[in-house]
Amino acid sequence: MSKTKYLLPFLFFALQLFAQDRQRIGVVLSGGGASGVAHVGVLKALEQNQIPIDFIVGTSAGALVGAMYASGYSPAEIEAYVLSESFQLMVKGQEEAQQQFLFYQDAANASMFNFSIAQDSILQKSLPLAFIDPTYLDFEMLKIFGRTSASVQEDFNQLLVPYRCVASAVETKKSVAFSKGKLNQIVRASMTFPLYLNPVRVDGVLYFDGGLYNNFPIDVLYKEFQPDFIIGSNVSKNLAPVSDRDFFGLLTSMMTTPTNYTMPCSEGLIIEPNTSVGTFDFADVQQAIQDGYLATMTQMDSILKYVSSRADPQVLQQKRQNFKQQLLPLRVSEVRASSDRKQDLPFVRTAILPKFSKRILDSLSLEKRYYKALAAPYYSFVSPSFSMKQDSSLSLQLKVNKANAFRVDFGGIISSRAINTGFLSLAYRRAGLVGQRIDVSSYFGKFYGSGKVNYELVLPGSVPVSLSAYFVLNRWDYFKSFSTFFEDVKPSFLIQEERYTGLQFKMPTGTHSVITANTRFFWLDDSYYQTDYFTKEDTADYTSFIGESIRVAYTKNTLNRKQFASSGNFFEFKTSYVRGRELTFPGTTSIIDDTVTKQHRWLSIQLELLTFPFQKKQVVNFGLHLKTVLNSQSLFANYTASMLALPGLNVLPDLDTYFIAAYRSTQYACAGAQLVVSPLKNIDLRLDAYAFLPIIQLVLNPDGTFTYAKPLDGRSLLAAAHVIYHSPVGPVRATINYLPKYAQPLQFQLGFGYLLFNERAIR
Repeated sequence: MSKTKYLLPFLFFALQLFAQDRQRIGVVLSGGGASGVAHVGVLKALEQNQIPIDFIVGTSAGALVGAMYASGYSPAEIEAYVLSESFQLMVKGQEEAQQQFLFYQDAANASMFNFSIAQDSILQKSLPLAFIDPTYLDFEMLKIFGRTSASVQEDFNQLLVPYRCVASAVETKKSVAFSKGKLNQIVRASMTFPLYLNPVRVDGVLYFDGGLYNNFPIDVLYKEFQPDFIIGSNVSKNLAPVSDRDFFGLLTSMMTTPTNYTMPCSEGLIIEPNTSVGTFDFADVQQAIQDGYLATMTQMDSILKYVSSRADPQVLQQKRQNFKQQLLPLRVSEVRASSDRKQDLPFVRTAILPKFSKRILDSLSLEKRYYKALAAPYYSFVSPSFSMKQDSSLSLQLKVNKANAFRVDFGGIISSRAINTGFLSLAYRRAGLVGQRIDVSSYFGKFYGSGKVNYELVLPGSVPVSLSAYFVLNRWDYFKSFSTFFEDVKPSFLIQEERYTGLQFKMPTGTHSVITANTRFFWLDDSYYQTDYFTKEDTADYTSFIGESIRVAYTKNTLNRKQFASSGNFFEFKTSYVRGRELTFPGTTSIIDDTVTKQHRWLSIQLELLTFPFQKKQVVNFGLHLKTVLNSQSLFANYTASMLALPGLNVLPDLDTYFIAAYRSTQYACAGAQLVVSPLKNIDLRLDAYAFLPIIQLVLNPDGTFTYAKPLDGRSLLAAAHVIYHSPVGPVRATINYLPKYAQPLQFQLGFGYLLFNERAIR
């Protein structure tokens, strides 16, 4: 035992001498966006040939690859990640479907684009600083580097491979090499290409892409580590002269400083993969990796000539395993949220982990709660990091940038039919102990007009709930000749006006599902003629229906679009109870002479399912759509008043713009299929076909009276064919509707935008 006691220090000293005598190799990785993924191929070739890497420095894309390697990821593991769907979503600013929280999503409306306005500055602080949403990217950086950073106490020399990350300080216009700090935040800062991603603040200083001022930091490697031999991987070059009409070229030229891409000493070699992959061509990263690998293998003889040391693959693999085993387990016991103005933001903190909770979050629980919390509309950008606590658990630190207080939405529908409608919405949102949001919106057009005011109060937590109070005005104006936009119109033959106010309770039952409960009071006014032959001198019948309703609904939605979806699933079950008082005044075209007063009450159940069984992206997709309504509604004073109160069929978007009595029924079932062919990106050729089966339907008799038809007597087939371009702001389409129960069964139209309206009061 005593001999061993003296032998161990001797062996350690001997190993130190050996390590000092061994040739030390440093690697530097340039920036370059998607082309920078070629560095993965370079590292792959170096490891296959047992070239040791003792130090590594990176900037921009090279910062990400270098940091992953320094954190114990093998080239094969890095390659697998950059080829994964997670990486593609990250660079596009998208999220995985399971991370989209339905609870916070706005009710479907006709919005096509929006912008936000700061409360204290209309323009200066309202212009967007990023092209993509960084939420997914920032959490991916936390998953990859956060635990490692906390485990080495934020010292980059303690990583598996000592590492330096280069970023650009915006205010001082200087390149900064980081040797310590929150690794995920610093790598994220180095990757922040201006206008593509928003800048990151580290220790109070704002940082952008490291490639702006030093895109090939050989000087940092040489100064920080003094390696015996340098291997550089460079996929960039200084900008060529730009055109005076090239906005982004001029902007980039103004922001960047020329970089020296030459080796500062004789003990080094630069690999320059000749890749055709562009800065933002992230879909082609497999090609970039291959180009980097081949470029390195081409120079391998020279590398082997100058580098005498070799790295044993088994020893290297064991070092990686030992390093990863020493990392802190991902156990989050605390959440702290702060902004520039406030040290504590209780809403986002409570949404992930309440202050006095004793629960410990593992990786899966943290991810679910994180995305749920950040789906709230009160934040524009959150920078996460980990800190180690005394009990070796982790504290999640959130640096929060609040969203601009006001948001404006524009949209609507432009059509060759006379249903053109504009949409405008203004929302104010803020969060403290609770979240609050006020929305004022309006639809305006000849066919449809509406106004809505909504106030929502959100109570945070792992299962948040919301309470809303709202008031809605709806007006539908069906006029005689509205088949095309250019026709002269006769006087309206049917006008529906709705006013309702109510309260809503909403609670999530899962990531993609919610339960809502509504109670509302409504005032409905219908003005209509009961014949096709009327003049301006005729007076319309008028029906008023005043009452209240209660409705409970369960909704689950993973559709990829709010209209004309081609993947995902939608399921909704609604049940409602309605009661009220009808008052009908006859007009000059009525078959009755006296005012009618009636009391009504009924129960309604609706069930709808839309599913696309094949969820993977493909050229041809197939969907099934089912909808059924069971309604115990009693009859109103006349046929038209009764039909107006009935639920209408709306499985095709355009059906909402027609009043077709044959497609209204107290009880019906409808089944259909959707065939979607996508020959090009964002272009769909679509065919929707349905069978409509009315169970109980009203029939108008020749004398103006009405009766129930035989079950299924009014069954019908209907269909629509579309050519759709899904533009960044909304669908552009050419549509042929086949509606055999309409006077003109074939209806062609061109449209741009969304046919979405505020919810009906009861029907």
